[in-house]
Amino acid sequence: METITLPTAPAPKGKTVKESFPVTGMTCAACASSVESILSHTEGVHGATVNFANSSVLVEYNKSFTHDDLQKALQSGGYDIIVDVEDPSTVQQELQEKHYEEVKKRTIWSAILTLPVFIIGMFYMDWVPGRWISLVFTIPVLFWFGRNFFINAFKQAKHGKANMDTLVALSTGIAFIFSLFNTLFPEFWHSRGIHPHVYYEAATVIITFISLGKVLEEKAKSNTSTAIKKLMGLQPKTLKVIVDGEEVEMPIASVQKGYTIVVRPGEKIPVDGEVAEGNSFVDESMITGEPIPVEKTKGEKVFAGTVNQKGSFRFIAEKVAGETLLAQIIKMVQEAQGSKAPVQKLVDKIAGIFVPVVMAISIITFITWMFIGGDDAFTHALLTSVAVLVIACPCALGLATPTAIMVGVGKGAENNILIKDAESLELGHKVNAVVLDKTGTITEGKPVVTDIIWEDEGQSEKLKPILLAMESQSEHPLAEAVVQKLKEEGIKSTTITRFNSITGRGVEAMYADDTMFYIGNQKLLTEHNINVSNELDKKAKALREEAKTVIFFANQNQALAVLAIADKIKETSRQAIKTLQDRNIEVYMLTGDNQQTAQAVANQVGLKHFKAEVLPSDKADFVKELQAKGKIVAMVGDGINDSHALAQADVSIAMGHGSDIAMDVAKITLITSDLQSIPKALNLSKKTVLGIRQNLFWAFIYNIIGIPIAAGLLYPINGFLLDPMIAGMAMAFSSVSVVANSLRLKAAKI
Repeated sequence: METITLPTAPAPKGKTVKESFPVTGMTCAACASSVESILSHTEGVHGATVNFANSSVLVEYNKSFTHDDLQKALQSGGYDIIVDVEDPSTVQQELQEKHYEEVKKRTIWSAILTLPVFIIGMFYMDWVPGRWISLVFTIPVLFWFGRNFFINAFKQAKHGKANMDTLVALSTGIAFIFSLFNTLFPEFWHSRGIHPHVYYEAATVIITFISLGKVLEEKAKSNTSTAIKKLMGLQPKTLKVIVDGEEVEMPIASVQKGYTIVVRPGEKIPVDGEVAEGNSFVDESMITGEPIPVEKTKGEKVFAGTVNQKGSFRFIAEKVAGETLLAQIIKMVQEAQGSKAPVQKLVDKIAGIFVPVVMAISIITFITWMFIGGDDAFTHALLTSVAVLVIACPCALGLATPTAIMVGVGKGAENNILIKDAESLELGHKVNAVVLDKTGTITEGKPVVTDIIWEDEGQSEKLKPILLAMESQSEHPLAEAVVQKLKEEGIKSTTITRFNSITGRGVEAMYADDTMFYIGNQKLLTEHNINVSNELDKKAKALREEAKTVIFFANQNQALAVLAIADKIKETSRQAIKTLQDRNIEVYMLTGDNQQTAQAVANQVGLKHFKAEVLPSDKADFVKELQAKGKIVAMVGDGINDSHALAQADVSIAMGHGSDIAMDVAKITLITSDLQSIPKALNLSKKTVLGIRQNLFWAFIYNIIGIPIAAGLLYPINGFLLDPMIAGMAMAFSSVSVVANSLRLKAAKI
C-alpha cells in the first residue's frame, strides 16, 4: 500500500508539529480506534487521526516529544509506526508482504494440526488416548500459531479495551482450559456421575477459521495494492546540477535553493524554479489541466512534476523539498484524507457492541446456572458459558466482509477496475453526483489535428510534403500533431532550406523554387502582409468558436490552408455521461481550460453543469460544496491537479494512464480510459454491498438463534443443553455459508 508522508509543519503557537506515519498491526476499524485512543491519551500528544484506508496516522505532538516516544506508546498496545526511514511506504509494504506470508504459513500449519483433532473430536470422542493426542496437537495451534490472538487480547486489556481478538482468546482459552482439566482429572466428573467431554476441536477450528479469514483479507489487500503499484511510475530520485561549470548528478534530497539545475528533453522537472538559460515547451497538464505544453523562456517559472518536451534549459532552484507546488498539493491531499473519519465497516461497528455483549451474556449465563443448576450447577454453568463463547466466536463475522471484498475486487479487475479498499465498494452505490475532470478524462488529453481546410484542394497533395517538412523541424508541441496527421495519410517529407523559428509566431522556410512558406498564427501572417481569403477567414472563425486552436499554412503571398487542433473527446464519453444521468446521477465537469473550450466540450457530451478556469484547490472546494448539500460525490481525474479533489471526494476514481499521485490518492483506478467503466464500478459496489449484508445475515443468524440455546434457554422445556462441540460445528457451518454466498458474486453481471 502506497503512503504519502506529510512533511512536518508548525501548528498554531509554534509549540507542536503535525506529522503522518504509516501504522502497522491494524487489522480492523476497531484497531484504528484503539490506535487513536492510545495516542490521544499519551502525554505530549495533542491529537491523532487514523486513516484506516491507507494505514496511516496524522499526529499532532509537542516538539519535545520524539518519534521513539510515539513508538513506545503504540507498541504497548500491539501496534507500531514506521519512522526515521528514507522510504516509509516501501518499508510498510515489505512488512505487509512479510506479515501476509507469516499469516499464511500459520494458517496452513494450523489446518494440518487441526484436521486430526477435528476427526477425533467428531467421530472418536470417547476414545481416551484420542484426548491426549488432541492435547498434543492443540497446544501448538493455540499457543504458537494462534499466539497473536492472546498477545493482542492482553495488550488491549491493559488499555481497558476489547476487540475481536479478545473474544477469540476467551472462547478458545476457556475451551482449552476446560478440556485440559477434563483430560487430567476425569475422575472429578466421574465421581459426580457425569462423563467429561473435551473441546479441543472447537478451540483449534476457531483459530484455523479466523486465521483463514485474515489470510483472505491480507490477500485481497496485497493483490490490489500490488496491481496499482505496477501502474505507478516513480518520481525522479536524482537531478543534474552545475557545480564549478560541470554537471554533477545528486539526489533530490540534497538540492538547495540557488542551485543551477539542467533539464533535458523528456525529463521531469525535479523542483520549482526560474529558467535562467535556454528555452523549451513544458507539459504542465498534470498541474493546470491544459493539454497544450507551455513555452518556457528566460525568467519563466517551472514546477516540480511537470515534464519537459524537446528543448533543454537550465533553471535556478527556488523551492525545494516540502516547499514545491507538488509537495504542497501532496500535503493538501494528505490533510484532506486525514480529515475524514476512519473507515468504519459495518462489521466493525457491530463488533464494537458485539464483543462486550457476548462476554456479558457468558458471565450472566454462568452466574444464573450457579443459582438454578442444582446439584450440577457448576457443570452446567461452565458448559453453557463456554458454549456461548464458542458459538459467538466471530469466525463468520470475520469472513463476512473480506470474502465479499476479495471477490468484488477480483470481479472489478476482470472489468479493468482496480479497487484499493472496501470504503469505495461501500459508498459507490450511494453516489448521486459525479465530478469529471476534462483533460485526459472526458478528452484524450493530447492535441490532435481535427481539420485541414485548403484554399485550393487541388494543390494540397503538392503542398503537404512542404507542410510536413517544416513541422518536422519545428519544436512547437502542436507541430507533433500535424506531423502525426500527415504521416497517417502516408505523406513523405521533402527538402527545405533556411528554416527559422519565430518566437511566439511560428516558423518559416524556403522551398526549392525560392518560395518562402510560413506556418503560424494570425499575427505571423499580418506581419508579413499575407492575404487570407474571406472564405478561409470565415472557416477559421468557425473553428475558433468550436474552441479549437487555429494555425495557418501560407506562402509569401496568401494563406494556403487553415489547420484546427484540439484535445479530442473520447468516443465513449458521451454515452458514459448519459448512462450516469439516466440513473439520476448529476454529472459535473471541472477544467482549468478557458470558458469557450469548456462550453464547447460540455455541449458535445451533453453536460449541463460545468466550471472553467478552476485551480486545483477550487476543484476540492467544489466537491466540498456538493457534500455540504448532502451529495455523495465521486471525483474522476487523472492529474496532480485533481489529487486534492480526489482526496476530498467520498469515492475517488483515477484514470490508469494518469499521474502517480492521482492513482495513489484514488480508491479506484480504471485501467482503461473508457469512462463507461464508471457506471460499471458503481454497479459493482451495489452488488458487493448486497453480498456483505447477506454475509452478515448468515454470520448473525446462527448467533441470534444459537446464543440463547447455548445459554440453556431450551433446558427448562426439553432438558436440552448445547454441547460446545456442536456450537463449534454451527460456527463452522456459518463460515461455509458466508464463503459460498460471496462466491456467487463471480457470476454476477455488472
